[in-house]
Amino acid sequence: MEWMDVNGACLRYELAGKAGAPIVVLIHEIGGCIESWDETLPALRREFRTLRYDQRGFGLSEKVSGPSMALDDLVNDIVAMLDALAIHEPVHVAGSALGSGIAAAFAARHPARVARLVVQSLVVGANPATRDHMFARASEVERTGMRAQAKASLDRSYPLHLRSGNNGEAARFERYRARWIGNDPQSFAAINRMLLDMNIEGELGNIKAPTLLIGCRHDVLRAPALVRTYADKIPDVRYVEADSAHFMHAQTPDLFTRLAVPFLLGK
Repeated sequence: MEWMDVNGACLRYELAGKAGAPIVVLIHEIGGCIESWDETLPALRREFRTLRYDQRGFGLSEKVSGPSMALDDLVNDIVAMLDALAIHEPVHVAGSALGSGIAAAFAARHPARVARLVVQSLVVGANPATRDHMFARASEVERTGMRAQAKASLDRSYPLHLRSGNNGEAARFERYRARWIGNDPQSFAAINRMLLDMNIEGELGNIKAPTLLIGCRHDVLRAPALVRTYADKIPDVRYVEADSAHFMHAQTPDLFTRLAVPFLLGK
């Protein structure tokens, strides 16, 4: 892993994979980090180079100091990171949950820099049904810390049936939970407040890249019926539904790559 100081923030990143192959930028979820993508890497790196990073405020990147952060900064972090790495050719971009919203905003605002786009459980703004909860959660996390909020938050985003099985699901969940609890409470609260003011639905029509839009059947935070409505707004889109939940790349990584890799290869 390496760090770079760009756009007013020190970001931890990793660029690795198949030499000379197209680059896929991986954008993690709220409460996530570089390691959220670990189990997708073997499949991705057989075909691509991957650029993954900790968003400002998360993982080992610089934490935020104010009560909120700005979507513009998160999008411009990607621009600055690509420029610092002298990556000027169009890249593929994949995002999950709020990471999908950041990915979509980047693709809409910088269409010439995106070759193909994968967005799972696309977040374009605050869900009206959970808006009050998110506002309260931001304040509660600052007051009581991440551990006190872990059970309630993960019970909504990480279904019980994805925590047990014969393929390491229990260990996968425990790793995810431990990383989630390790988040910085102020940064977590700040990005939740950013989401309350976020609205990129009107920008989706500016996305020029072929886009794979994934809805997840067990996602109670962004139900597939809602995600599917965004397909009408993205010009070149393929919509699919998957047997997963809000953090598909971390919860069912094999299923994520089975959908994403062929699409990114143009199949």
